[in-house]
Amino acid sequence: MDLDLLHSFVSVVDAGGFTRAGERVHRTQSTVSQQIRKLEAALGCELFVREGRQVRLTEDGERLLGYARRMLALSTEIREAVSGTRGVEMVRVGVPDDFAVERMTALVAGFSRAHPAVRVTMRCDLSAMLSRSLERGELDLALFKREPGAGDCLAAWPERLTWLGSRDWPMHALPDPVPLVTFPQGCLYRNRAVHALESAGRRWRIAYESPHMGGIQAALEGGLGVSLMDRRCLTPAMRAYDELLPRAAPSELALCLSPAASSAARGLARRMRDFCDEVVSLTRAADATTPRPAAADDIRQEKGKAAA
Repeated sequence: MDLDLLHSFVSVVDAGGFTRAGERVHRTQSTVSQQIRKLEAALGCELFVREGRQVRLTEDGERLLGYARRMLALSTEIREAVSGTRGVEMVRVGVPDDFAVERMTALVAGFSRAHPAVRVTMRCDLSAMLSRSLERGELDLALFKREPGAGDCLAAWPERLTWLGSRDWPMHALPDPVPLVTFPQGCLYRNRAVHALESAGRRWRIAYESPHMGGIQAALEGGLGVSLMDRRCLTPAMRAYDELLPRAAPSELALCLSPAASSAARGLARRMRDFCDEVVSLTRAADATTPRPAAADDIRQEKGKAAA
């Protein structure tokens, strides 16, 4: 494979278009387009779907991306090994938006300051995207939700999935269809919620959708609907609706490493593991010691108010 063509290919993916990719590799847009056509001709498939100025990967392009990144990284490693020079060590980490993201970001930033020779990049995304990126070699370590016991990991924590909604929402009944507040398609929580409702014969609709935890919390607290999430996401303006909705299948939070992860990546992973242990332990301890009225009592109180 021509590494120059692969470099242009990866640049188009990272930049999101041919013009910006040309700026990255110091070539004109037409030159980059010509290189991509040459690469597509060599492979016998289309790598991008062109939509105006925007481009997105085809399935073949997605398959190539992980290989291309690994080949370019190996090329750099060979040059450094033969020449005796050492380049900047990269650590690429992925985290979900709904697990103490501010504190996790501070932890990663602290690691970066303590290791100035290591270049750390952090990505916040849906668990499904993080898992796929780790498999394709685009991340060195990632924290994401998954099926319990689904493969090797550095550490895993069982989740306590709970139906959450506004504390001010009447609890004696839920609308039909059930209004869902959820992350976009591909989210494990969304899949669990839909499967649980359909298995119980309950109708549902998407009332609010957002890729960001801030928007999800605002929609829940404002009373737009209910959402299936880990109990750590519960805020003072929310309460659980588990008595009114079906139980969902379990899930877990997993911290996973790439097999090719460097010593720096493994060091950061250990810090993240200890941090997750602390957050999960503190959340469960607080949940166990905080008195909450039983959901059934709340329902009877709401029914009494409605009858009156």
